Amino acid sequence: MSKATPAIWSSAALRWIAAGIVVLNGFFPAVWILFTSLKTETELVQKPITWWPDAPTMDNYIKAFSDQPLLHYLKNSVIVATGATALSLLVSAFAAYAIARLNLKRRQLILTCIVASSMFPLVTLLVPIFETMRALGWLNTYAALILPYVVLNLPVCTLVLVSFFQSIPRDLENAAMIDGCTRMGALWRVVVPLAAPGVFTAGILAFVNAWDEFLLALSLNSSPAVRTLPVGISLYQGEFTFPWPIISAALIVAIVPIALLIAAFQERVVGGLTQGGLKG
Repeated sequence: MSKATPAIWSSAALRWIAAGIVVLNGFFPAVWILFTSLKTETELVQKPITWWPDAPTMDNYIKAFSDQPLLHYLKNSVIVATGATALSLLVSAFAAYAIARLNLKRRQLILTCIVASSMFPLVTLLVPIFETMRALGWLNTYAALILPYVVLNLPVCTLVLVSFFQSIPRDLENAAMIDGCTRMGALWRVVVPLAAPGVFTAGILAFVNAWDEFLLALSLNSSPAVRTLPVGISLYQGEFTFPWPIISAALIVAIVPIALLIAAFQERVVGGLTQGGLKG
């Protein structure tokens, strides 16, 4: 018993150390950006480095909103990310239901193709997407970003929802259809509500992907009227200057909505990822 105790304690210590490293790796960049946003330019470049601001200031946040129309960029990002998330969930729900419930031939091949479609680097798809949007006359519109984001989000959303739909007993749908529901009615009234953790998980993933995306937002929308937050933040830098405190303040503004969203639905997202992994 005495020989086993040190091994148990060492194993627990290793787990705590590993967990601490993961937490530090995830939170340190955000904390450093927050501290930088509260410093002046002079303090930022002085040596030795000051970890905590000597005299925290909110001037950088004021300049972040005055130097660029940050609120307008924030509104555009909300519209694009919300629209892309809603459409992604709608289309992926139909696709996932068909794969999970209908007697499709070569179902495994379909799932393999869905996974394979998500492996293409975005830069390889940029030219075809740009030419398609230009042919449709959709450049410099919200649709130019929403539709590509939907396509990019479909694989992961579909895979998450397939796992949950397969875990729901068919008898519940059959009972609903016996009571008068159509198959579509059973999907939206029975299956989707029971798969709520999976829907929330897929929705959060889709929203974050659309919120953070930069390459398509920069390439497809050059008009300031529809410019999103990641592109707007890149405009703070000058030809020879990088106002890091102001840029950091703008980054905090971009991080806060995502952090609040994940904090609000943390239990559902974690539960959704765990259950999806176990039931898939």
